[in-house]
Amino acid sequence: MINLEALKVFLAVAEHGSFSEAGRQLHLSQPAVSQSIQGLERHLGSQLFIRQGRAAQLTESGQALVPMARELINSAQRLEQSMFSLQGEVAGEMSVGCSTASGKYLLPGMIARFRREYPHVRINVIVSSRDSIISKLLAGDVALGVSSKLIDHPDLEYRDFFKDDVILIVPAGHRWAQYRKIYPDDLLDEPIILREEVAGTREVMMDGLQAHDITSDMLNVAMVLGNAEAIEMAVEEELGIAYVSRLAAARGIALGRVVEVAVEGMQLARNLYMARNRRQSLTRAQAKFWEFVETSQIIPRQENASGTPVAGS
Repeated sequence: MINLEALKVFLAVAEHGSFSEAGRQLHLSQPAVSQSIQGLERHLGSQLFIRQGRAAQLTESGQALVPMARELINSAQRLEQSMFSLQGEVAGEMSVGCSTASGKYLLPGMIARFRREYPHVRINVIVSSRDSIISKLLAGDVALGVSSKLIDHPDLEYRDFFKDDVILIVPAGHRWAQYRKIYPDDLLDEPIILREEVAGTREVMMDGLQAHDITSDMLNVAMVLGNAEAIEMAVEEELGIAYVSRLAAARGIALGRVVEVAVEGMQLARNLYMARNRRQSLTRAQAKFWEFVETSQIIPRQENASGTPVAGS
């Protein structure tokens, strides 16, 4: 009999192209991932991956197994959920895709409250880029996904999730920290740290600047980083100023390491949406979570100075 857990490991390696990254996503050691794949290969009598250094490339047999493995796991989950439903229970396993900020600061608290009501539901959070999450939604790899942009696609349905402010932060010792307010043209004189071009916060920032006739080539870009928390830490180290999500800046502001500075005429925010694929039938657990999004009050996760979650998270 084929092992469903081994199939889950196989799909994780196939998705990430790496044994180590699959292990991180599944909270397994790399040797455990390797052992699981080797056992599956022995059981099926076929090599599934070609190992190339740290990368793992699917063989022809591996490529053929991917859709069948997904269908088998989905069928097993539907079977389990149907049996629980007959007993009046909402149960099962589901995946929610999201960007880094929303995953860390928004979803944990919401999932915790949801599971207090439905303790037999297990929710896996898949952290990835916005474009990747949309692709996973359309492919049926995740049931729901958080997006900072409404992608026009006939198969996608959206629901309001959260309104996130995008704010300017500067080091605590910066001269602007005393006055707390500047004008858009003042930004041209300062080293600024940006997110990558496809990031939602960067899009919001550039839209706001363009309204004041400021384009990206006019900025004094000190560096580009792909992570909001890394940017906040770079600002703490006085490497530049930055526009970031208020969610990502909250801890640094609370500790007094960075300061929020208002920019005249630039009150920026982005809407976050929960999305689903209309073509994918929701299980009972997924439907309950979709309803929960509409009725639940979002409480961002907070941390104390040591990084430990505190009340309200």
